[in-house]
Amino acid sequence: MVRPGSELDLQSKWRTQVRNDVEYRQRWMAVLARAKRDELERAWNNLAISPQFEWLRRPETGLVLVRGRAGGTGDLFNLGEVTMTQCALRLTDGTTGFAFVLGCDERHAELAAVFDALLQRADDIATASRRFVAQFEATQLDRRELRSRRAASTKVEFFAMARDASPE
Repeated sequence: MVRPGSELDLQSKWRTQVRNDVEYRQRWMAVLARAKRDELERAWNNLAISPQFEWLRRPETGLVLVRGRAGGTGDLFNLGEVTMTQCALRLTDGTTGFAFVLGCDERHAELAAVFDALLQRADDIATASRRFVAQFEATQLDRRELRSRRAASTKVEFFAMARDASPE
């Protein structure tokens, strides 16, 4: 048994916190990558500041291999290649931001990386950025739901009708 306040307890709490921080960051990075560029531009324009940064890796576009699973759970197969743009930057306070977005939009990648860096801070700008990300996520969920409903409306149910062989 681990005693509260012991070194093992603190290490366990630290690991849990790091795991949660990583999961939060993965989530907001995914939301930023799926956000539309004009949404990011509006959020950027609504920030009270214009953060200064230096490039660690300027936006660059390349191809990545997309893999899928047969039936969603089966064997892996190579689906094809997609275009992806990535970049990395450092704010003047030393916070580093990264972005990986589908497509060739370098500005989208830049904005996503800046927001990634801002979201790691503990100030009012980070709080405002979290609100923007929450709005982006809600919008994305609405879009997904609408696409799902549209697809469901075209679903065809096939069934066999058994003929009654007995004469009446």
